Amino acid sequence: MTTLKVVHLTTTTTSQFHSCFNTSFSLLSILPKNKFPPCPRPFSISFSGRFSVSSAMDSAGTNPIKETPAGFDAAAEEEYESLSKLLKEFSDIPAIDKAWTFASQNGSQAMFSISQANLLANKRRKSILTSHILKESSNSISFHWAPFPIEVTGVSAMVPSPSGSKLLIVRNSENDSPTHFEIWGPSEVKKDIPVPRSKHGSVYSDGWFEGISWNSDETLIAYVAEEPDQPKPTFTDLGYKKGGSTDKDCGSWKGQGDWEEDWGETYAGKRQPALFVINVDSGEVCAVEGVGRSLSVGQVVWAPSIENQHQHLVFVGWPSDARKLGIKYCYNRPCALYAVKAPSFESEAIQTRNAIEDMPIVNLTRSISSAFCPRFSPDGKFLIFLSAKGSVDSGAHSATDSLHRIDWPTSGKLGPSFEVVDVVPVVMCPEDGAFPGLYCSNILSRPWLSDGHTVVLSSIWGSSLRLVSVDVLSGNVSVISPNSSNFSWNVLALDGDNIIAVCSSPVDLPQIKYGYPIGKTAVDAKWDWLDVSSPTTKCPEKSMSLLASREFNIMKIPVKDASENLTKGASKPFEAIYVSSKSKKGDALDPLIVILHGGPHAVSVTSFSKPLAFLSSLGYSLLIVNYRGSLGFGEEALQSLPGKVGSQDVSDVLTAVDHVINMGLADSSKIAVLGGSHGGFLTTHLIGQAPDKFAAAAARNPVCNLALMIGTTDIPDWCYFEAYGSEGKSRFTESPSVEHLAQFHSKSPISHISKVKTPTLFLLGSQDLRVPVSNGLQYARALKEKGVEMKLIVFPNDVHSIDRPQSDFESFLNIGVWFKKYCR
Repeated sequence: MTTLKVVHLTTTTTSQFHSCFNTSFSLLSILPKNKFPPCPRPFSISFSGRFSVSSAMDSAGTNPIKETPAGFDAAAEEEYESLSKLLKEFSDIPAIDKAWTFASQNGSQAMFSISQANLLANKRRKSILTSHILKESSNSISFHWAPFPIEVTGVSAMVPSPSGSKLLIVRNSENDSPTHFEIWGPSEVKKDIPVPRSKHGSVYSDGWFEGISWNSDETLIAYVAEEPDQPKPTFTDLGYKKGGSTDKDCGSWKGQGDWEEDWGETYAGKRQPALFVINVDSGEVCAVEGVGRSLSVGQVVWAPSIENQHQHLVFVGWPSDARKLGIKYCYNRPCALYAVKAPSFESEAIQTRNAIEDMPIVNLTRSISSAFCPRFSPDGKFLIFLSAKGSVDSGAHSATDSLHRIDWPTSGKLGPSFEVVDVVPVVMCPEDGAFPGLYCSNILSRPWLSDGHTVVLSSIWGSSLRLVSVDVLSGNVSVISPNSSNFSWNVLALDGDNIIAVCSSPVDLPQIKYGYPIGKTAVDAKWDWLDVSSPTTKCPEKSMSLLASREFNIMKIPVKDASENLTKGASKPFEAIYVSSKSKKGDALDPLIVILHGGPHAVSVTSFSKPLAFLSSLGYSLLIVNYRGSLGFGEEALQSLPGKVGSQDVSDVLTAVDHVINMGLADSSKIAVLGGSHGGFLTTHLIGQAPDKFAAAAARNPVCNLALMIGTTDIPDWCYFEAYGSEGKSRFTESPSVEHLAQFHSKSPISHISKVKTPTLFLLGSQDLRVPVSNGLQYARALKEKGVEMKLIVFPNDVHSIDRPQSDFESFLNIGVWFKKYCR
């Protein structure tokens, strides 16, 4: 049996620390460049007929005047203070975002990217935690952790080189200052290359267009950045200045010029993504020629290098010469893989001669409507990629994914077309317990086992996240994470043929796991998993005690009134995650909160969620419903919902609620409901269609009126598809007819508003482009007009997700207080 030792280097000296990590990077200097956050000026605003603003700076130098926020009494203040302390404990729990491994003597080294909410600065605090993984023998592995994590401030991206000997640090520009590319060695900065805004804007680090890739000999880095500012008209006091000017002076100003569409939610003000290559030695930056502005580019990687051949880049391209519909969370935007020659950084004469011979960019995936996340095999013989063709072809914003392969020419010469081989096709209706299809939006940059044709992925499987291996030659899919576990597993990095993953549940903090194969080969082997004790699993004793008193399970909920018109997949039971107390209190039942995910083609999985752990720790049971239309259950179940929103999904939620009531797990008089986006759509539908069912409700940026949303959202096609189903794609227009508007209204929660009597809390982000704030405001004002008790909080600088640390904190604090008031 393999043993695992964990050593915390709490007394190691600095010299000992660096000798232990002999190939690690000196991260102590990845600190802010003379930048300190401004002191925040907290204030509170109430919309209950009074307006008050209190500032911590107003009484500087004098005794502060204590002011009670508008709408608060002494009891409410006590409640807020008590709950906020518990929420702060959960908010402080760090999250493990990424990991990298590096080969070294007597084992390997791991570097973990950790983030934590910094409430005062209203930002995510990022840090790096390192560990030396010692493989002392075939059955003994030990993790030696650094004594402290090191905060990294002002860093937009970190990308180690293929050999692990260099680290790229990208610091995006602020205002008009340049973007900095820092090349780090084991102990110092080797290069600091400033790139002015005249060359390009910020480097994309959004997780979608983002792409930063070293070439094999580590001399060039390809990346995606905002294109330079487009020229704008210049005016003076005499009028228009012919020829414009790049100089800034008080005698002129820049006009706005033509409006240019962006990619919607979270991309407001971002310029088009473009490809660039930087020469690490010279610091020279070249834009990649031949792509043009008809494509928005992303996810760039280097093609295999061939001696005496020009190097190519492979990237994802989204057509951007027509209407740009919102792309965040929307996989139904057509995209393809392209190849283009990389800049050569040769002399000008040689470049001119080579330009004559250059081919235009090559579309590698003409035969398929979606291709993203390209990864070359270690030997460079084939290229794999994910596809959301199920989304693009149907119109659903997200659906079952597929995995494909292209055989790469060994000559390096690209032909006009490539054969796309299906590796993992879309699964329509899985058998009970069988693989439900691939639901995976990303692949590790180095996902390969040592055989060179097996990749390790995290994929949604029902209501949990599992680790799977895929043989890209045979298409065989195997589960790597324990089959007996309802926990959710996410792969962080590979360490040779071993795996570093993180595992969690609704009542268990994220735990680092180390997996290794038992057998002749990693592909055919069974996997054993070791618990890795790490500093990230620590949290205050009170929070740990509360979590230890909770448990969870996954329920199968039979479909109510299944008709013969339903497909087999749509007739199968859906799932709900039930979180409750381990101990029973006589005949008394804990109040229940029904949690509803957005999308609707998304899913709630059994991973740890700090806000939901907070609500559970207040003494609530949670019913987290994955209604039909959710990801992870096959394509037939998913496609059963479009055209039936507001009816089938509402019925599924009510069926799940009745299920737990009939099992004696919930008191019908103490049920609250919480949802955001489409979950808010369901929340406001439920309090209208079942007005006596819920004691309280909370909705975050809810879709309340599709007829209002259609003209203001960044995804009007979503309104058509969900309201009309498969017909919606062909019906979509920017100028909806009266008939269309009537259909949208009939599908919307606002059509049931006359029946609502449930006290409802609304949490809205003013910068939301997905479900603009007018949607929630209209519904909230209509409730107020009817005399229904409601509370409205608007976060002026938040987008759809309301995930800025202060906003997220205030949001769930108010949800906790609201539910305690009406659903004790």
